[in-house]
Amino acid sequence: SINIPNGVTSIGREAFRDCDNLTSVNIPNSVTTIGSGAFLFCSSLTSVNIPNSVTSIGGDVFHGCSSLTSVFIPNSVTSIGNVAFRGCSSLTSITIPNSVTSIGGGAFYGCNSLTSVTLSNNITELPYDYDNYGYSYGFFRDCSSLTSITIPNSVTSIGNDAFSGCSSLTSITI
Repeated sequence: SINIPNGVTSIGREAFRDCDNLTSVNIPNSVTTIGSGAFLFCSSLTSVNIPNSVTSIGGDVFHGCSSLTSVFIPNSVTSIGNVAFRGCSSLTSITIPNSVTSIGGGAFYGCNSLTSVTLSNNITELPYDYDNYGYSYGFFRDCSSLTSITIPNSVTSIGNDAFSGCSSLTSITI
């Protein structure tokens, strides 16, 4: 486990990348930004409480955290980067608060246990992005347990491959 001391204001890019045995992190209220890939491939991390001082969550921040079952995102967060939760295969539900106005492409790509998602009423698109090989990151791509989703009225654009591989999806409300 890691106890980040109070007074730290930013968790840098890939700060804890590949910490395979990391199971818990205590993030103090002094932290305002969590950099891209901060917990990338921390495969034993089970839960994270993000304090209400954080305003920005970088891309790839929890990518590959395959044991992550819960994440609390506070109302202070306004942006979440690309593929932030990619491959979080144990994550079953998540709520994106209304404070969030932008979420990057492929945010939930490969979250194959995800059954429940509550999206912010203030996002305008479910974007996609491409990796270095030209492969598209669909927003909910390969979320094979997702059965239904409600797209908020604020969304005006749904990107390529957004629901590709969502084999259990039976209901979409737009």
